Amino acid sequence: MAQEIEIEFKNLLAEEEFNTLYQQLKFESVALIEQTNYYFETDDFRLREQGAALRIRRKKETWTLTLKQPHSEGLLETHDSLTEEEVNQWIIGRPTQAEHVGPQLEELGISYEDLNYMGSLTTRRKEQPYKNTTVVLDHSFYYGKDDYELELEADSRETGEKVFQELLDRYHIPRRKTDNKIKRFFQAKSD
Repeated sequence: MAQEIEIEFKNLLAEEEFNTLYQQLKFESVALIEQTNYYFETDDFRLREQGAALRIRRKKETWTLTLKQPHSEGLLETHDSLTEEEVNQWIIGRPTQAEHVGPQLEELGISYEDLNYMGSLTTRRKEQPYKNTTVVLDHSFYYGKDDYELELEADSRETGEKVFQELLDRYHIPRRKTDNKIKRFFQAKSD
């Protein structure tokens, strides 16, 4: 699928909260997924100004270019699969044409030539089904920092909100304003 609506809820965690959820929700038996996001932006941050973000994600041996844009239900994600050679071209400043992402970038008024590779963020992730949602525990590393995060993905905003709040309440975790990974990445880059 080239496009999808992502409905997710996020909360940064203290290491102790992360460990509690890991044990209580029995994540030890879930396979570890390691993924690296390679971020792209214009020099004048035109993607960010429009609430959008552009990344290439390496997960196992697959590479996916994703443009995230605001949507009334969550985020509109547009995807293209890339080869490792195409990824290398993107990183050295020679982006290849992307069938689905390209037209979306054009609508935002952004050309390939305006895009620059900004760096990477690596996440060690575990995810599993939970009450008709997917609960995710992430430990991310970027610019000499690391953080812990709870994510919950749902098919509807109502279901996701209910299950997410129940989870936080059950484990006495305060709800924290949590920027997405790309915002945290750029904040760390500028620190």
